[in-house]
Amino acid sequence: MVGYDPEARCVSTVEAAAAGSASGLVTRVLISPLDVLKIRFQLQIEQLSSRNPTAKYHGILQAVQRIFREEGLGAFWKGHVPAQFLSVGYGAVQFMAFESLTELVHNVTSYSARSSFVHLVCGGLAACTATVAVQPVDTLRTRFAAQGEPKIYPNLRHAVVTMYRTEGPRTFYRGLTPTLIAIFPYAGLQFFFYNILQQFSEWVIPAEGRKGGNIKNLVCGSCAGIVSKTLTYPLDVVKKRLQVGGFEHARAAFGQVRTYRGFLDCMRQIMREEGSGGFFKGLSPSLLKAALSTGLVFFWYELFCSLLCALKSPDSTGRKEG
Repeated sequence: MVGYDPEARCVSTVEAAAAGSASGLVTRVLISPLDVLKIRFQLQIEQLSSRNPTAKYHGILQAVQRIFREEGLGAFWKGHVPAQFLSVGYGAVQFMAFESLTELVHNVTSYSARSSFVHLVCGGLAACTATVAVQPVDTLRTRFAAQGEPKIYPNLRHAVVTMYRTEGPRTFYRGLTPTLIAIFPYAGLQFFFYNILQQFSEWVIPAEGRKGGNIKNLVCGSCAGIVSKTLTYPLDVVKKRLQVGGFEHARAAFGQVRTYRGFLDCMRQIMREEGSGGFFKGLSPSLLKAALSTGLVFFWYELFCSLLCALKSPDSTGRKEG
């Protein structure tokens, strides 16, 4: 199980960080195309509908075909290098912090480290810590995924130097406020629902039938990702809009562009011009991504932790089966 468990402890904090990094790396390779689609949809001002002739993207299939036709297959992995730095760094910090926080709760409070409420709070705090650590990379990833052809930033080094010289160091933390506001409940709910679903599965599935632990981890993680993403999605849209501020010239080929003065101004403009539906643009690919990414992250994390336990002690049973 994810989180500190005094009865089945065999993974150190450093090993948890390594497992988190590995799970983030593998997952990112698989879900990158959905991430690009989600970002393109979130940044489009026009309604995502075929009835709107000015809209560049109408839906998932149409967007896939158009991106492939105009930009080639590689476009679905635009920004993949900074995205991998993001995934590896985020996974390491998040799971290391989560394991440390749940252990701290177990040692200094009367709360159980296996409590769903503890996982909610510790998951949110761990994600905030990871977010602050990797926010500059997230901003770079968003800009690479958002730019069309010809590219404004041909490579990562050029992007970092150009952004620093023309916009200053604060540009790497654009959208940090809505990110932190969104990430605490989003990640907290991921860990919360994952914990509840794991406990529920143990209650529903008899002990003799618990042989597909890895598949169960994947399903529980996917369901947790869908619920948490739906509840916190509007803040993710605001974050993406703010991250491309000052980058409007690279968005001209995609349709209308807007300049936002901050978090509240962005929310006001979206509501006034696009309605409440504007806060849910890109929800479909985002839910697909959330289901796959969250499920795969927990799946790979549990698997890598089990492998680390097995390598340390071949006779050890390691962690209790998910």
